[in-house]
Amino acid sequence: MNRTIEFQDWGLVEYNEAWAKQETLFNTSIEQKMQGLATENYLVFCEHPHVYTLGKSGDEHNMLLNMIQLQAKNATFVHSNRGGDITYHGPGQVVGYPIFDLANFELGLKQYIFRIEEAIIQTLSSYQIPTTRLEGSTGVWLDVGAPTCRKICAIGVRSSRYVTMHGFALNVNTQLEYFNYINPCGFIDKGVTSMEKELGGKVDMDELKARLMASIEEKFSR
Repeated sequence: MNRTIEFQDWGLVEYNEAWAKQETLFNTSIEQKMQGLATENYLVFCEHPHVYTLGKSGDEHNMLLNMIQLQAKNATFVHSNRGGDITYHGPGQVVGYPIFDLANFELGLKQYIFRIEEAIIQTLSSYQIPTTRLEGSTGVWLDVGAPTCRKICAIGVRSSRYVTMHGFALNVNTQLEYFNYINPCGFIDKGVTSMEKELGGKVDMDELKARLMASIEEKFSR
């Protein structure tokens, strides 16, 4: 079992381009598994230009803008093959794409998502941002159970033969107004926040990525 994680930073990249690059790594891993060969584990970080993505079980009615209005916001709309409903990606957000062979870590999909959430919660705790899970929903949240409940990280994955792709979107220095044009993840009664909003200032992206990568490596090295 190979538990080494290879880190890649793709910088600012169009969503569809990143999706295609993920598919290449994902399909290669599946082919290697089917041939009985060792597989690699990749952790990709990137940012996307303004884009709304809808998961395969999502409801298009949670997109509150039409195509002309989208263009006016310099945003695009993509039907994705990940799980989950609708979400927003944009500059100032750390998007993480773990392309892991879960057999390497002896994990099922639910355990995998739990560990990703754990790593993000731990990373945010290092910035003195207390977060937790919301029962019945993936992702990472603040003030669960209170009227001020708000999401800081969305998660939506795809897996086949225990190989994963897609992943999480952590709001760091994100332009939160773009969430006003959707019902984020299908919710109409919960808010969205960012590290910048919670801390009252910009967060160094390189430092955040380093802490996040270390937390993920720790959670998957057990």
